[in-house]
Amino acid sequence: MNQIIECVPNFSEGRNQDVINEISEAISLTKGVHLLNVDPGQATNRTVMTFVGDPGSVISAAFNAIKTASEKIDMSKHTGEHPRFGATDVCPLIPVSNITFDELIPYAEKLAYHLY
Repeated sequence: MNQIIECVPNFSEGRNQDVINEISEAISLTKGVHLLNVDPGQATNRTVMTFVGDPGSVISAAFNAIKTASEKIDMSKHTGEHPRFGATDVCPLIPVSNITFDELIPYAEKLAYHLY
């Protein structure tokens, strides 16, 4: 049975469509994932993206998106109504099928390890 997880990262860019597209592309070009939604907010200057796939592919897509965001978003010039911590604020992983929250922990740790 295939394991499927969802990832819903929040990026500190909701106004520059070129940057939003580059981050979206970093996700959608990753084999094994499906980008389901891109929801930019003008006032918050934040975009929430939702994608699903097998755990390894989702972790790769998340890494690619976070890397792209860190290269394209200049937080020293960022403004918006929503509090923010960085180019990527949060990157939750959610079990969808045939996987538990506890089984997600090694994947979250792998993502964090590669980012830091």
